[in-house]
Amino acid sequence: MNRRTLLISAAALTLAPAARASDRVFYTPGLAEAAMEAGETVVLDFWTDWCSTCVAQQRVLAALKAGNPDYEAHLRFITVDWDQHGRGPLSRALAIPRRSTLVALKGRQELGRIVAGTAPDDIAALLDRALHAARA
Repeated sequence: MNRRTLLISAAALTLAPAARASDRVFYTPGLAEAAMEAGETVVLDFWTDWCSTCVAQQRVLAALKAGNPDYEAHLRFITVDWDQHGRGPLSRALAIPRRSTLVALKGRQELGRIVAGTAPDDIAALLDRALHAARA
């Protein structure tokens, strides 16, 4: 491998997570609330870019979504920037204790949550519960 190919490959691998991050839907006031009022099944990811647990959760979520396209097809994923909205009305209404919290809701009914957990089986179980509710 020549040096140019190596540098291009390294740059692509470095930028890949940033490209995936841009595919996320970031919360703005009213977005999640409107989805919940409409009865949608929503997965809220209370995240921040400096949190290593959040990064680990993102890797697990990405792998699970890649392995099961039904998650993306039937669930609405919204990333809530903890630094901007951690003390806001949505976080207070849902009693979110900290960043790295995942919450699944069907309308306003909470289906489950994970706080600071990164186990793929636990996150898959939460998404499966949400998927089952979305199909019901």
